[in-house]
Amino acid sequence: MTEPRTPGEERLAQLAEPEKEVAAGTRTLVVGPYMTRKRRVSTDSEGEGGNPRPPDARLDEIAGLALAIDLTVVRSLIAPLSSPRPATFIGSGKVEELAGLIRAEEIGLVVMDCALSPVQQRNLEKAWGAKVIDRTGLILEIFGRRARTKEGTLQVELAHLSYQKGRLVRSWTHLERQRGGFGFLGGPGETQIEADRRMIQERMNRIERDLEGVVKTRSLHRTSRRRVPYPIIALVGYTNAGKSTLFNRMTQADVLAENMLFATLDPTSRAIELPHGEKAILSDTVGFISDLPTMLVAAFRATLEDVVEADVLLHVRDVSHGETEAQAGDVAVVLRELGIDPEDTRRIIEVWNKADLLSADDRERLAATSQRTGEERRPILISALTGDGIPELLATIEQHLALGRLTYEVDVAAEDGQGLAWLHENTEILDRQTKENGHTVLQVRLVAGKEPRFLNRFPEARVL
Repeated sequence: MTEPRTPGEERLAQLAEPEKEVAAGTRTLVVGPYMTRKRRVSTDSEGEGGNPRPPDARLDEIAGLALAIDLTVVRSLIAPLSSPRPATFIGSGKVEELAGLIRAEEIGLVVMDCALSPVQQRNLEKAWGAKVIDRTGLILEIFGRRARTKEGTLQVELAHLSYQKGRLVRSWTHLERQRGGFGFLGGPGETQIEADRRMIQERMNRIERDLEGVVKTRSLHRTSRRRVPYPIIALVGYTNAGKSTLFNRMTQADVLAENMLFATLDPTSRAIELPHGEKAILSDTVGFISDLPTMLVAAFRATLEDVVEADVLLHVRDVSHGETEAQAGDVAVVLRELGIDPEDTRRIIEVWNKADLLSADDRERLAATSQRTGEERRPILISALTGDGIPELLATIEQHLALGRLTYEVDVAAEDGQGLAWLHENTEILDRQTKENGHTVLQVRLVAGKEPRFLNRFPEARVL
């Protein structure tokens, strides 16, 4: 039996929800208020210099986000915009036009693919008589439903509270209430909105402290892995690019892999074996998306630390998608925010996924493009679903991990069976020859961190 909540806890639970939970099946209108090309300027919803994607592609994506939480999308439409309006973001004529559509179609929720101010959101809800959420609110709703681990739920709540803190003016109508002061000259005390903001900030501080503990725990796990040590390979890419399907293919795991946006939220790691026998840790991560709310990038920084710490990053791209180049650009933006150079070809391998969805001509063209590209930057064309290209990908990962590692030639006596076994377990065996005297000469490449033990055991080894 759960203990009843205190009034303060009840209040905080209300404030922790940026939008009251949207019920599955709600009849939904999706609106794309996009700047016309002639007057395209930088806005909160379009980022610096505007979003380069065509409006139809952007509308399809936001509709996909709505479908990801089982909303019933009745209509999706573009509302051309010359410039955002302070009161309602879109023009008054369009507001009235959509009001008629909303009444006729019995719409209960309107999703606006932009960043609305609290005032704009409140005014649109009054004009339409329906709930309105913007892009950030929708993504937060998805994240709230997908998070399963303690870390994930804490990060989502932190992002929710950060979002809600600036929107209290929209949510509450009793802002004129005041609490009594203390002492003889206490004055009128703090207003309800001040109390709510203080309560939210206190909860945010507690969550940040809890997340620091989570970060320390994850750091200890990474440190223990380094002592083994296993190299870390992290999957990154646009949401729904096929990362979890690839993760399952490479690890024989059963992580949720569905054709929906943000199917994966909590990080998952498994061991894999590379062609020469070396083991590595493969980590699946949350997908990126265009115009990802900055509060979510900050909140999920702990989750993405596996990306920051990884020895090799696999940038998984859906090459069957019409906007694959724009999606790759969005991934590059997030990587830069994490302090990672997206042009670091020694560390990043581009993986062209979903080759099974390509026509024979397109597949042949991309394969030829891959082969013409220099070895250092060569993308690997695969199908995570069918397994095509996976052996080449594993070999490429091994090559990238080998960069900077030393190769030695070592002479092992016939009677040193333990030494031979140690080499097979702790190094990559590149070549092996048996001499007439029974000695075995091996060319080995050292796994990171094993050099001191190797040289202690085989002091006569020669660097190649």
